[in-house]
Amino acid sequence: MLAYAQTQSQARWGRSALKSAQRAIAMCRGLDPESSDHTLLLARSLRTTATLLLGRGKPGEALPLAEEAVALSRLAGGGHLIVALTCLAGVLEELRRYSDAAAAWAEVSTIAPPEEDADD
Repeated sequence: MLAYAQTQSQARWGRSALKSAQRAIAMCRGLDPESSDHTLLLARSLRTTATLLLGRGKPGEALPLAEEAVALSRLAGGGHLIVALTCLAGVLEELRRYSDAAAAWAEVSTIAPPEEDADD
C-alpha cells in the first residue's frame, strides 16, 4: 500500500502522493490491529504522510501523525523507533519547538542501533 502511495505521482511531493499516503493510512486502520506487521505498516504510512505534509510546509498537520507513528513504533523499538523519532524531531524543529525536538533526538541516541548480520 505504501509503495503504491509513493509511486502515484512523478514528483515525490505531488498532490496525488499525499492523497495516496492518506489513503494508505485509512486502509491500514482497517487491518487487524493485533498484528505487529499491520501496526508497523500503519506507523510507516503515518510517517510518510507526515513527511509529505512537512515538505508542503504544513508541520502543524504533520505533528499528530508523527506523534502517532512514534507511539506505534515504540512497540517494535530499534530501527522503527529511530526513524519515527527522527521524523518527529524534524516536525518539531519546523514548528520551532526546539526543546521538544532535542528531547526526541536525545531519545534516539539512547536506542541501540539494529544489529548487523554476523556474516558481514
